[in-house]
Amino acid sequence: MLTALGNRADRSQRRPRTSTTTSTAGPAEAFHLYRQARSQRARTLNSLLIPLNDDYTIPLRRAPDIRQACEEAYGPAKTASVTSLRALLGVIGAHEWRTKGIELPEAGGRIYPHFGVFAPIRREYVDLVSTTLLPAVCTELGARPEPGACPPLGARASSPHPGARSVAFDIGTGTGVLAAVLARRGIERVVATDIDPRALACARENVQRLGLSERIDVVQADLFPEGRAALVVCNPPWIPARPSSSMENGIYDPESRMLRGFLRALPEHLVTGGEGWLILSDLAEHFGLRTRAQLLEEFEAAGLRVVGRNDVAPRHPRAADKTDPLHIARAAEITSLWRLAAR
Repeated sequence: MLTALGNRADRSQRRPRTSTTTSTAGPAEAFHLYRQARSQRARTLNSLLIPLNDDYTIPLRRAPDIRQACEEAYGPAKTASVTSLRALLGVIGAHEWRTKGIELPEAGGRIYPHFGVFAPIRREYVDLVSTTLLPAVCTELGARPEPGACPPLGARASSPHPGARSVAFDIGTGTGVLAAVLARRGIERVVATDIDPRALACARENVQRLGLSERIDVVQADLFPEGRAALVVCNPPWIPARPSSSMENGIYDPESRMLRGFLRALPEHLVTGGEGWLILSDLAEHFGLRTRAQLLEEFEAAGLRVVGRNDVAPRHPRAADKTDPLHIARAAEITSLWRLAAR
């Protein structure tokens, strides 16, 4: 039934795209029309409701056992309720990801996403962090500690600092995948931050599974932890638009708040010779939501200079899907790792 409703909604959305108004729309207008149509589609599909008992069982014959999936997403059951079938399928899908995991050799094994935490199914940003040459200060033997450098994980305040080369920050860690990649590349200590309790629990579990608890410290912070590092990595949401649900927080960054917050505070968290790695898709540029000039102006305003950039083309299926109304933008997308340093 849900598939039939979705197919009918998709057919009704395809008709307007042949109209003169839609065909002549600019990139930004086309993007907003697309999001509006998707929002309307979601509202329609969310109207199909499923009852749940006070233990998350479904009072229907031959219904699957979804209790564990619901507990992972919603916490312990307290009372009978109803939920949309579409949302319930999302909960079940998240449970399957959490059970099976995603194999990422660069991280040293499997990453297990939790419900509500962005899953690392797109490999471009992982590949960029795993292959970009580390800053020289990270590889200098006998690097001297700098004022404000973080102490070793679990060390007392009186312990000697580890040296600039041995510390990296992963800002907005999510599942912890990039922190794991950095640790596997030889960074002695990684401080991974996030503000979302779901992400923190997810990252800590993954770090423990990968045997990296002695190398990675997962802390709650709004962007930066205290101190400075030789390398600071951030993969913020790529699209400067308002998310329509909490599930879209990993994709949409209203008014580029996270991006701007990261850039403006980055210089004060870098040691001399350190680099900030910003992983950012140019999809927003193709959608007409941000220009390259505006991005470069943000770097300049933050007191940063570009010391290098590595690019990779998309490999996900949607980039080749010509039926996607945003196909032209998706096919032209480039994901970049911007190497930034303080001026």
